[in-house]
Amino acid sequence: MSSQGPRPRRRMLTLTVRHRERISPHFVSLTLGGDDFRHLEQAGYDQAGRLFIPGPGQEEIVLPSSEKWMLWYTLQASAKRPRVRTYTIRRFRPDASAIDVEVAVHREASDRPAPPGATWALTAKPGDKVGFLDEGHHYRPTPGAGRQLLVGDESALPAILAILERCTDALPAQVFLEVPTDQDVRPEIIAPTTAEIHWLPRNDPAMKPGTLALRAVREAHLPDGPFYTWTAGESSLATGIRRHLLGERSTPRSDITFRGYWKHGRAGL
Repeated sequence: MSSQGPRPRRRMLTLTVRHRERISPHFVSLTLGGDDFRHLEQAGYDQAGRLFIPGPGQEEIVLPSSEKWMLWYTLQASAKRPRVRTYTIRRFRPDASAIDVEVAVHREASDRPAPPGATWALTAKPGDKVGFLDEGHHYRPTPGAGRQLLVGDESALPAILAILERCTDALPAQVFLEVPTDQDVRPEIIAPTTAEIHWLPRNDPAMKPGTLALRAVREAHLPDGPFYTWTAGESSLATGIRRHLLGERSTPRSDITFRGYWKHGRAGL
């Protein structure tokens, strides 16, 4: 994929929840749609956006009217502010004027409040209003790369699955997907026949997310030749993969895309 040109003016989209489904113990899928879908251009494989969702006790969500939302947000009373989280578009549904997003949810710790995104995903009802602001994409394979490495924890799973669904056999992939439990493994996914997929269930609530994926990449045999890496998830996983590739695999910085989606111990999922 070539680099982006000038990004067109974005607009705040108003969508409604069409459907919610618990697809595994730690994942919820939501379909969001509406007339504003026509203003959303399908751009990159890992395309994501800021999702504006109701906060605690909010029956009606108040949304900013434009992409310049941050000043508006700071001027709102805390009780009226929507919560804002960034999610990948798991799938476009143009025939239904809708998109799917998947949210990773976890058991809540008794000593801190539930993460807003997980709370919303578990309680959203058809007809609930949300806002969506496109934030573009970051997956851009390096020209000349003969293969790719895709690595992520549960927060990056929707993006990696979206990437795999649109890739072809021309760019073989080694894929490391860490998920909370065996029950979160998806035995049937759409992926190129040249993709080598490794599922890494932790099965240990006390284990820090990203631990297995980082260990697996450090121990993996990566064939010789130039390759492109896309890695995301818990902050130390993304930075750890990048540090390993730079220091021990002599991978050029320009061949690595890394994204810290959240930080362990904070309500970021």
